[in-house]
Amino acid sequence: MNFIAKCFPSALFAFSLLVTSSTHSATDETIYLSADAMFDSESGKLIDNPALLIKDGLIVEVSSQSALNAPEGATIISLEGKTILPGLIDMHVHLTSMATDHGYKRLRVSHERAAINGVVNAKRTLMAGFTTVRNVGAPSFADVALRDAIAEGDIPGPHMFVSGPPIGITGGHCSDNNLLPSEYNLLGEGVADGPWAARSKVRRNIKYGADLIKTCSTGGVLSKGTKVGAPQYTIEELTAIVEEAHSHGLKVASHAHGTEGIINALKAGVDTIEHASFIDEEGIELAVKQGAYLSMDIYVTEYILGEGEAAGILEESLEKERMTGQTQRDNFKKAVDAGAKIILGTDAGVYPHGDNAKQLSRMVRFGMPSNEVLRAATSVAAQALGQSGNVGVIASDASADIIAVDGNPLEDIDLLETPSFVMKAGLVYKN
Repeated sequence: MNFIAKCFPSALFAFSLLVTSSTHSATDETIYLSADAMFDSESGKLIDNPALLIKDGLIVEVSSQSALNAPEGATIISLEGKTILPGLIDMHVHLTSMATDHGYKRLRVSHERAAINGVVNAKRTLMAGFTTVRNVGAPSFADVALRDAIAEGDIPGPHMFVSGPPIGITGGHCSDNNLLPSEYNLLGEGVADGPWAARSKVRRNIKYGADLIKTCSTGGVLSKGTKVGAPQYTIEELTAIVEEAHSHGLKVASHAHGTEGIINALKAGVDTIEHASFIDEEGIELAVKQGAYLSMDIYVTEYILGEGEAAGILEESLEKERMTGQTQRDNFKKAVDAGAKIILGTDAGVYPHGDNAKQLSRMVRFGMPSNEVLRAATSVAAQALGQSGNVGVIASDASADIIAVDGNPLEDIDLLETPSFVMKAGLVYKN
């Protein structure tokens, strides 16, 4: 698997399905699944009385109950009174991080412990209805090991697309460890200054199995000593990262809160902007023009300001969040109104895993129609992953990733916080 993940990252998802199907005999069954309604993530509409045939972890046929009968010997799953949806996709998680380990508490977490955290959090995330995630930052390629263990059927968890260690400047957000004093003389494993050093880090991450590249073009809220709006990396350095990643077929996600850093990242050609808190009209216009996706974590501010101090978040970080949260929400509405491509990205790990769906209601509250919110968490997120047709849809040949809720999620999006049914690749994990 490491060979495939390293040399053919675009084939990883298909390989994951193949391994899952061969590892679990349950996916060899033919399953006939019916429900009262289905959310079509392409049209954004509900379809009444759907029926599906599922085999070998894939959806074979999608039709209506009146037109599609259960084959002889098929396993019947009848979800009366429920609406089915594609499994949700969170495009910004940190499965190896715990919400209880912030600030100086992070120093007690070894890379080995981080990997074990990932095992716990992968299951929580899957049971919450998130069948695919993009993990944007983990130490020592713990996310690569976690992805592979899930794909090989050793542990339960979502399909994972992983970045490995984020790449950034000395003393910057996401790449370095600014909690340690100078006498330790330690740099983070993702530190790279200058275009050629940055290219080298991209190559290293690809060598060890990354599916995408994560960088940081501004400071951050939770990093000690960085200014949340200050740019990190020059356009030349960011362009080197993007060119190197794209030449290997990998997409680039850039953490970017500040206005200048957002524009620098977009001019360099990144594929997704993470956070986008202080994006201005020029940044929104550039994102729309280039087709870049915005992942704006507008729920997490509630956890940081409500429970962050007890979790160890430093006062300087709390102050940065106080100056960031509302502006980010205001700019989220501006981006929606301007027709920017919005994807669901929650920053789970900063707050507890399994609570990912709480952001959906905030996206509605701050200006996005509920059907578009659900598309941002399914088919649009799949487009940003380069996985259209594989995940994020209930359609023939897609992975059988299906969740169900009791009622109509377009009328009450909070229903997604407590899914009553979870299937991933044809296996039922929650019913």
